Amino acid sequence: MKVVNLGATNSVLNTFMAELRDKQFQQNRTLFRRNLTRIGQVMAYELSKTLSYSDTVVETPLAEKIVSTYDDHIVVGTVLRAGLAFHEGFLEVFDGADNAFVAAYREEGSADNLKIHVDYMVSPDLGGATLLLVDSMLASGGSMELAYQALLRAGKPRKLHLCVAIAAPEGVQHLKEVFPNDDVTLWTAAIDDRLNEQAYIVPGLGDAGDLSFGEKL
Repeated sequence: MKVVNLGATNSVLNTFMAELRDKQFQQNRTLFRRNLTRIGQVMAYELSKTLSYSDTVVETPLAEKIVSTYDDHIVVGTVLRAGLAFHEGFLEVFDGADNAFVAAYREEGSADNLKIHVDYMVSPDLGGATLLLVDSMLASGGSMELAYQALLRAGKPRKLHLCVAIAAPEGVQHLKEVFPNDDVTLWTAAIDDRLNEQAYIVPGLGDAGDLSFGEKL
């Protein structure tokens, strides 16, 4: 698996990330979601450089113009619920994309004994598609793996991109073991230090789902 850490290069993306992590900015739920969306937009733009392109003839009011446009059938797949605002950023860039959703959650517990459940999946046909599987946080990597396995019931994508805002080294390593070949790419805006005993990313930002949509029971 290839790993692309966009945060390793200075850009406006790091400003969005700084606000996303800042506990003062996090008090504004609208701003928190908006920053996730903006990070998704930047990542989608960078990812677009890897797609397949061909020439298209466009008729302007004055003449024809040949423009290079992407050919991929893009499906944006999201892990509910924390991935929704992040998903919106990708959809604003790839506005003609199809969409897939997986409800995956973990039982609270220690990092050594995590139990992850997948309750729901809806997807278009993924056969031959370019699948962008997006989630705001990559902790242990278990949710991302199970979400992909669930989506395979809808067909085998031609290309797989795993997209997260913040990753833990443990999650990156887990996905490298799950996807050992270079035909899968992990995109992230930051790789943080570690997971704590509760399997939360440190320094991370807290619970992205709660910060986006409110605390859950």
